[in-house]
Amino acid sequence: MSKPGKNDLYPTLNSGSTASEIDSAHIETLDAALHREWALGRNIILTWVPRETSIDVLVIPHYMLSDIFSDLDHDTDTDTPLANNSSYAIKDGSEVMIRDVISGSKMSDEDHLQYFSRLFDTEPQRIELPFTPGVEISHQTIESMIKRYGISYVEDRAVVLFDIVEFSLLSPLEQVAQLNSLAYSINSAYSKMLDNDIYVNFARTTTGDGFYIWNRDRDIHANVDLYHFMHLILADNAIARSKSSSSSTPLLRTGFHVGGHYEFYQSEGLSPTIYSYIVGDVTIELSRIVDQALPGQVLLGDFLVPIYDDEDNTRFKIDTIQFIDATQKRLSSLNGLELSGDKINSINCYLTGDKMGDRSEFTVHRYMVVDKHFKGRHVYNAKINIYREDSEPVFLGLQNSELEKFKAVFSNFITPTT
Repeated sequence: MSKPGKNDLYPTLNSGSTASEIDSAHIETLDAALHREWALGRNIILTWVPRETSIDVLVIPHYMLSDIFSDLDHDTDTDTPLANNSSYAIKDGSEVMIRDVISGSKMSDEDHLQYFSRLFDTEPQRIELPFTPGVEISHQTIESMIKRYGISYVEDRAVVLFDIVEFSLLSPLEQVAQLNSLAYSINSAYSKMLDNDIYVNFARTTTGDGFYIWNRDRDIHANVDLYHFMHLILADNAIARSKSSSSSTPLLRTGFHVGGHYEFYQSEGLSPTIYSYIVGDVTIELSRIVDQALPGQVLLGDFLVPIYDDEDNTRFKIDTIQFIDATQKRLSSLNGLELSGDKINSINCYLTGDKMGDRSEFTVHRYMVVDKHFKGRHVYNAKINIYREDSEPVFLGLQNSELEKFKAVFSNFITPTT
């Protein structure tokens, strides 16, 4: 039997197809091949290399990554087989290279492909394609498709957690109404930011009684814009609560933190979803932080976030207090935006503290809270005041005088530097 030609392998592609039909068929062809390698979630695609009319992919069982990092956590020796007696071994620099490939681009080169192939004792798989990668279908599009079948790691990303107060005590119908109300506030805030030409490439996943929200973009401006996005969501929710006489609008506890997490696509039926999920240090920290928050409170974690200086091309990190200063400087971009038909004159966001004597400056309180596992963490109490042209201001968060029931173990005072 003769080997089938390319037209036989991909019968949907024919000389009568339009350009858009061919592009769609190309994508479907590649996705079907990736889906086969994925094997219903048994495997992940670690890296790939484009060829002339094909791509090479390195496919490994998903447990191999967890085994590697588990071994690294418990064994500092190099060139030592893993505890499960598998045939792949840790070598000098492997940890860094693996972290690089899951935290950066999945597209690699021949040297890296062969290195990982030897490390995992797995041969690359070639996927023949009816097109040239990078020509008919861009490398960026292929990269996006492959990420759905892999795992990514993000080191420094801001994430917001909105938690509905006493959600478990509500009736099922009230739960649906409150989740729908919160989802509407998210969509409404997003629309308002778009009206002011501020694009937040946001993603969200439900926690059951609220939402995690993050910005898919990954620079300092993306983190700052997410913080302002949080303001507008809380403002829309607060205005809706003030106008509602029913229990359809939720009372929220809110947390904002920056940290690392893994990003993946869960199976939905027999395919990965088109929406990603996140899990890792930042979501764990947020969950523990919000558990300690009072109704209506906005808490920020104690974090360091990278920032880049374009003038001298340097990278450094700023802390939570400096981050709030950065958000304040960017707030003018929201002036003129409308809330319930009234334009915003100004927004003031700050971390609460005490006045410094007879001066106009304030210290910042940094609190220590302890979770159910008796682990302590530092947090800051945030306030956001939104002033509108022809309506009463919208005050978000709690003042120091409203924190009597806040279960902080202790607090200390920080004098912000100017």
